[in-house]
Amino acid sequence: MNPITTRAEADSAIDDLTAIMDRLSGLLAQETALVHAGRVRKAAEIAPAKTELAGRLYSCSERIKANAKSLLQLAPARCAALKDVQEEFHVLLKRNMTVLATAHAVSEGIVRRLSGELAKKSSPQVYGASGRAVAPNPRHGRPLAVSRTL
Repeated sequence: MNPITTRAEADSAIDDLTAIMDRLSGLLAQETALVHAGRVRKAAEIAPAKTELAGRLYSCSERIKANAKSLLQLAPARCAALKDVQEEFHVLLKRNMTVLATAHAVSEGIVRRLSGELAKKSSPQVYGASGRAVAPNPRHGRPLAVSRTL
């Protein structure tokens, strides 16, 4: 990792990080909107670009962290502006993660209900000693196969 020693290098590093966060923010907003609208398959198409930008963001962030003292001395105003950009990015990222977690929980609930319904249908309807219907034993249910590809 190259040390940052001049104002031009500091500006360049901050510009690079800001540009990556802006591009990633656009992808996250697009993914959030798609998942929120129930278009999960379309949102999954964004994953490769998002992964590539996230890797670049990590590398660039590590360079910024390694040169934090130099950056604060060379470009204090730019560092303050970068902090604001990062805070906005974190808000967008939190919203994206909330939507993804909600979609995950909803789909998991659907699969669990489906599995329960299949178990009920596959077990015999009998009455127990109390005269009430006996719930199916979950150990004797059929396995449920789910394709994880979208």
